[in-house]
Amino acid sequence: MPIQRIILDLSFNLIHMKISLDLLHILDTIDRHGSFSAAAVALHRVPSALSHAVAKLEDELDIPLFVREGRKATLNEAGRALLDDGRHLLRAADELERRVQRIAKGWETELRIAIDTIIPVERLYPLLHKFYAVGCGTQVRLDHEVLGGTWDALATGRADLVIGAPGDMPAQSGIATRRLCDHDQFVFVIAPQHPLAAWEGAIPARELLRHRAIVVADTSQELLARSIGVVEGQDTLRVPDIRAKASAQVAGFGIGHLPRWLAAPEIAAGRLVEKALAEPRPAMPLHLAWRSRQPGKALAWFLAELEKPEETAVLVADL
Repeated sequence: MPIQRIILDLSFNLIHMKISLDLLHILDTIDRHGSFSAAAVALHRVPSALSHAVAKLEDELDIPLFVREGRKATLNEAGRALLDDGRHLLRAADELERRVQRIAKGWETELRIAIDTIIPVERLYPLLHKFYAVGCGTQVRLDHEVLGGTWDALATGRADLVIGAPGDMPAQSGIATRRLCDHDQFVFVIAPQHPLAAWEGAIPARELLRHRAIVVADTSQELLARSIGVVEGQDTLRVPDIRAKASAQVAGFGIGHLPRWLAAPEIAAGRLVEKALAEPRPAMPLHLAWRSRQPGKALAWFLAELEKPEETAVLVADL
């Protein structure tokens, strides 16, 4: 029988689960230890039980799987193909078992964390290192949201935890909050070549209206979208994130506020100019917010860590 046909037949048998996980485990152990007797010791079984199980499998498949030389047993090409595919099933079964155990112990399969775009996501990395060291196995998903999109992510189930949700919480049940900081480090900046760069003194709102504003688009899907720092009737260019906003302002496409951590290097390099406004933007509260119904251990871990001043200080520096 051609080896290609043998491999196809083996794959068919695997797919239809005619080969048990126990048999795959036996083959894997024999391959790792090099003989039936050594594998029997590792599995705490008698060699005859392993020999009988493998012989029965070879009879059912109508092909040999091992080359036997004395006490040594080596998988032939067909046996190797069977075990290579079978090991994927063994790993999947082990992961499924661990996942079920984690869930039973209260650890989420996945924790979805959304961060407002004004907070650099890399500031969360030290905390992620600490979380992974716990070894709970919960998968973490990080996403950026903008303005009302942070609250919307909780309301629609896109996120379990939000870092930096701005402004007031919407009238939505099942959401808990904690004040993170008051965001008062926004600076109004424009490109040196922009007409407003030559304005003397504080710029009035009526003058801002005459110039295009660069704004980051709110990511809300169901809740009402929000906007900040835009005068009614003002022309706008909407960009996908805060870094795109900074580059658009450097390019001279329009005006707007940037967080201090992002604006400072551009001001120092002469690519942006900070200007005063006649009506400065008020401080904006930022929150931690989370889905409060049946929180798991991973969410509880992050909430406990983010209650520590040294952890939140890293996130909100220059905000």
